[in-house]
Amino acid sequence: MAHPLFVLNGSNLNMLGKREPHLYGTTTLAEVKARTEALAGQLGLACDFRQTNHEGVLVDWIQEAFEADAAVVINPAGFSFKSVPVLDALKLIRKPLVEVHITNIHQRDDPYRHSLVSLTATGVICGLGVNGYLLAVRAVADALGLPSA
Repeated sequence: MAHPLFVLNGSNLNMLGKREPHLYGTTTLAEVKARTEALAGQLGLACDFRQTNHEGVLVDWIQEAFEADAAVVINPAGFSFKSVPVLDALKLIRKPLVEVHITNIHQRDDPYRHSLVSLTATGVICGLGVNGYLLAVRAVADALGLPSA
C-alpha cells in the first residue's frame, strides 16, 4: 500500500504561471500537480495535492494529514511568514515535512526572508523553481526508506 503524502499549497499559487512570471516562471499549478503526482506514484507515495487561499483551510488540511499519518510537502507561500496557526498545525506532523519555495526566499525583500514554517520542517528547498516540488517528493520517499525510481 502506498504511503500517504499531502502536497499543500498556500495563497496565490493557483495563479502560478500568470502571477509574476519573472519570479515564478510560466509553469501552471496544474502542471506542477501532474508532475508531482506522477513521481510520487513511481516512488510508492499516494499523493493528495491541494491549494487554498484560506489560512484556516490550510490548517484543517494539515490536521487531516496528521490524522492520516501522512508525510507533507508544503509551499505555504504568503502563510510562511506570519501564520502561527499554520506553524502550530505543522508541529503535529510526525512524518517527513518538506517546505518548498519556488524562489530563493533568502534573496528576496525582507518580509519574504524568514519563514516560520522552517522552524518545524524536516528540510527546506528554495530557489530551484517548480522542480523543488519533485526534489521534495524524492526527499520524502528517501526519508521514509522507499525504493527510488
